[in-house]
Amino acid sequence: MKRITQVLILILTIPILSGCTFISNTFKYKDTTKEFVETLLKEDYNKCVDYMALDHEMANNINIDTLKLGLASFREIIVHNFGTDLDFTFMRAEKTFSTIEGKSTPANTTLVLIEFSNGKEFGVFRVIFDDISRKILKINTLDVKLPIPSMTIFWLYGLLALCVPIFNIYVIRKIKKSPLRRKGWKYIAVIFLNVPAFTYAAVNGFSYSLLSFQFLLGVSFSYMGYLSASWTFGLPLGGLYWFWKLKKMDNNKTLIPEETIEQNEEKL
Repeated sequence: MKRITQVLILILTIPILSGCTFISNTFKYKDTTKEFVETLLKEDYNKCVDYMALDHEMANNINIDTLKLGLASFREIIVHNFGTDLDFTFMRAEKTFSTIEGKSTPANTTLVLIEFSNGKEFGVFRVIFDDISRKILKINTLDVKLPIPSMTIFWLYGLLALCVPIFNIYVIRKIKKSPLRRKGWKYIAVIFLNVPAFTYAAVNGFSYSLLSFQFLLGVSFSYMGYLSASWTFGLPLGGLYWFWKLKKMDNNKTLIPEETIEQNEEKL
């Protein structure tokens, strides 16, 4: 029994440690990208090379002089489109495993997306990092050059979205205080039955999905740069139903005998 416990602890510990390493690397990758781009904008190509994982097998046979020429061209693209005074925002880091050829990230690498802006427009860097050296294997910009959106409507929509979990929590408390039986199933209905979903994205505006369920009390939120900033809430059908049922029960208490109420509650 003791040996089985040790094995289970080991199985649980490995993914936790791996996750901690991934998170730690993610923060490092954002800082490295920022330092690399700032160095690139200063035209210090020798120092830029120090940020690159030239010992990785994917970088075999790379000519340093050719690499520096490529960096100079890359700099011209950035400066031409966005200037030299940039702010950086981490968007996400991911590892993709797929049976489809070309869809997976190479072994021991991480794909990182970093948003950058000049105060008026923003773009996105797509960076592949070597997990061993934590240096850059490849960097390029996505085909994104968009004006920075106004965030006023975004945050106002967020206030509306937050009304959904507040309402659902209110209904759950009402259910808890009620004499209803099998309350667990009713809680599940309130928490998970939030559909259709309505989304406001900072860049793309309003959208909705008829068959998209919003779990976790009916709301989700993303704010990793302007491109991925969005609020989504689901129509709280479960909460509305049980709010109506409880309201109906309260109204009927003064109209029907107590014994009849108890029989109806047992059916619920």
